[in-house]
Amino acid sequence: MALIQVNYLSKALFRNVPVNVILPVDQFDAGNNCYLNENGKKYKTLYLLHGLLGNYTDWVSYTRIRKWAEEKNLAVVMPSGDNAFYFNFRTPWNDYGTYIGEELVEVTRRMFPLSDKREDTFIAGLSMGGFGALRNGIVYSETFSHVAGLSGALHIFEDTSEEANNGLFDNKEAAAKTDKNPWVAVEEMISEKRSIPKFYMACGTKDELMPASVAFRDFLKSKDIEVTWDEEEYGHEWDFWDSQIKKVLDWLPL
Repeated sequence: MALIQVNYLSKALFRNVPVNVILPVDQFDAGNNCYLNENGKKYKTLYLLHGLLGNYTDWVSYTRIRKWAEEKNLAVVMPSGDNAFYFNFRTPWNDYGTYIGEELVEVTRRMFPLSDKREDTFIAGLSMGGFGALRNGIVYSETFSHVAGLSGALHIFEDTSEEANNGLFDNKEAAAKTDKNPWVAVEEMISEKRSIPKFYMACGTKDELMPASVAFRDFLKSKDIEVTWDEEEYGHEWDFWDSQIKKVLDWLPL
């Protein structure tokens, strides 16, 4: 399993950005001294987002995603989202939503042998990245067919603490009425009759973010949207996300 670090100039963020890519091009048959994957193969791809305070190395550092992706013959793209919750920021050159939902998909498909089919393109994340995966999976539902949010930080429009605001909003009440808010994004997706992804959501039963995850799960179900739900006796921790990313890969159409 090849692990590749990419640095490229992002138009959306107006700077060089780092990305880790897991690419199963080097699967090897030692007995026959040959690679297993045929030339010209286009890989199904998971765009995988980290949480607050993290970066593009987190998933490879703290979970077994590389091993499991190899078993599934899956490409995995892991960008850095800084602490910006993966939507377009209030200041110039910080269009993280555009970066994740449009640019990163376009650029990585140009760089690597990735499928350009919607049914082969997925997005997932944890905590802040769980929010980002859900929000961008909905806003860019014509790109992503399957969306997984683990311990999603779906509370940010309700949290009034200074830490939660984190400079993200000029006006949180106004932002809550836009597609930065996943609830609003769902309503727009339905009203515009766009393709609706399948959803996987999970949260630890000891996690303070559980109520927000349950509320969003129930909201999706109220709209007759398919949601696979799972919970385990964990808090907001890597042991849970390591366990869950395996379940996500088992859930994906691989």
